[in-house]
Amino acid sequence: MFFSVTDSQSSIPVDKIRYDERGLVPAIIQDYLDGTVLMMAWMNKESLTKTLDTGETWFWSRSRQELWHKGATSGHIQHVHSLRYDCDSDALLIAVEQVGDIACHTGERSCFHKVDSKVIPPPADTLSQLFDVISDRRDNPTDDSYTCKLFEGGDNKILKKIGEESAEVVMACKDDDPRAIAGEVADLFYHTLVALAHHNVDLKSVYRKLQERRK
Repeated sequence: MFFSVTDSQSSIPVDKIRYDERGLVPAIIQDYLDGTVLMMAWMNKESLTKTLDTGETWFWSRSRQELWHKGATSGHIQHVHSLRYDCDSDALLIAVEQVGDIACHTGERSCFHKVDSKVIPPPADTLSQLFDVISDRRDNPTDDSYTCKLFEGGDNKILKKIGEESAEVVMACKDDDPRAIAGEVADLFYHTLVALAHHNVDLKSVYRKLQERRK
């Protein structure tokens, strides 16, 4: 089930959540824009109620046996955008806007950043992953990279490619060719992301605009 933070607390079935024998329920925290899983923590009825009342995440510390307000010390508060609970009512999924873009106490964006002892960014949506690669090419150029060559050419080269790809999307649509449309739109998305990175525009700012236009 899904609830936005604009719903009244009385509509959130706090009492219907299936807490375990300790009175706890696991809460997965996810970035509301790109879907990145940021962390997992435990909630009890009181912390869930405070989360709904304040619009910021509150958890229960099993080690300290007390409530804790995420970001109260670090400043990395999480503003809640929506809350879901699963089909068995025994797990929560909370979409948040992460202040400072840091959820982990180590300083990483996500607590799920380790793979075989290596620090690897957590999975996000495909466009965000691609944008991260493009931004890395901008910041760490290599001679054999097509993306780097686009950056070297600046707006003239990048915008020319966007114009070309836009025209090819139009032609593919006129031909009513689904496979060609998908390929040409993918090319247009890629070159548009290069333009964003070239002008230091964060992809999340585009996502925010799209969120605004959903309303």
